[in-house]
Amino acid sequence: MPWPRLGDIVGVSLLIAPFGASCVLVFGLPRSPLAQPRNVVGGHVISSAVGLICLSVLGASPVSFGLGVGVAIAVMLLTRTTHPPAGADPIVVILVGASWQFLFLPAFSGALIIVIVGIVFHRCVTGEKYPTTLAK
Repeated sequence: MPWPRLGDIVGVSLLIAPFGASCVLVFGLPRSPLAQPRNVVGGHVISSAVGLICLSVLGASPVSFGLGVGVAIAVMLLTRTTHPPAGADPIVVILVGASWQFLFLPAFSGALIIVIVGIVFHRCVTGEKYPTTLAK
């Protein structure tokens, strides 16, 4: 008998495709400003929230897809939480018809797990400094 999947137990998907691209940045380019925890977590939460708002107001329409991605990018730029993979979150939200629970599971918790595993990985395996502090 196969082991139950955690996503099945909690009743929501814990993985979204943009997390794969987030992992490329966090694990492959840990010094990138786009890979820093503020950007990873903030970007996914902001973009998912924008997608949820667009879905709530406009439904799953072509306009909601375009507006969701565009507004998510603008808000990430304004809040200095730009994380390119998170730009796809509104598309995911609208495609699956997500509920507001999506904001916590998987968006916030998944992004936080990526950051925590990234910190442990870089400290224990690569020796890279992650997260980094960048001169402004």
